[in-house]
This record gives sequence, structure tokens and C-alpha cells, in this order.
Amino acid sequence: MTDDTLSAEDAKLVTLARATRARARAAEGAAVRDLDGRTYAAASVRLEHLTLSALEVCVAMAVSSGSAGLEAAVVLTGAEPDLEAARDFAGPGVPVHLGDERGRIGRSTST
Repeated sequence: MTDDTLSAEDAKLVTLARATRARARAAEGAAVRDLDGRTYAAASVRLEHLTLSALEVCVAMAVSSGSAGLEAAVVLTGAEPDLEAARDFAGPGVPVHLGDERGRIGRSTST
């Protein structure tokens, strides 16, 4: 799946992840949509005593907001993302669209 084959809802996740990453000047950006259609976007966190991927922050936001699971995710990064937090929360089979730092989706996988 590439940029031009994403659903409109998943394309919105790309926009959110890209904007959040740019605003925070972070290495990664991510966005997720929960089972109720709510979206959460985050950038990676790199502090001396706290390191979280953008996807981990999104999952934490969804969990702390009372979400019951995830419908889809987008991760923009130059590295291979760790999907464990999303898998722990949402289970297997949730589509995850992977893109570069500029927001170009190169491939899709699942939790």
C-alpha cells in the first residue's frame, strides 16, 4: 500500500503524524485511530530518563483515554518501528502503515 492507495481516514493519520513530528522536531511521528474513531498523534520522546517511540506515546494516550483498541496506525520514521506496544494493546491484525520522515508511505504491515 502506498500514499495513493490509502483510505481517506488513513491519509488523515499520515497528515497528523507528519505535522506532529515536524512541530516537535522529533525523529519519529505516529498517529493512531481507535475503535471509536478518535485519533491520537505523537512524536518520539528522547530524554535522559525517558525514551519512547512515537507509536508508544500514541498507544499510551489511547489507553489513558479509555480506548478499547486500535483500528489503524501510521508510523513515520527512518528506522524499523517496534510494534510491540500496539500489539500488546490492540492485539494482532491491526494495519500499520510505515513511512519515511517526510510522510511518504512505503509499505504496510500489521501488529
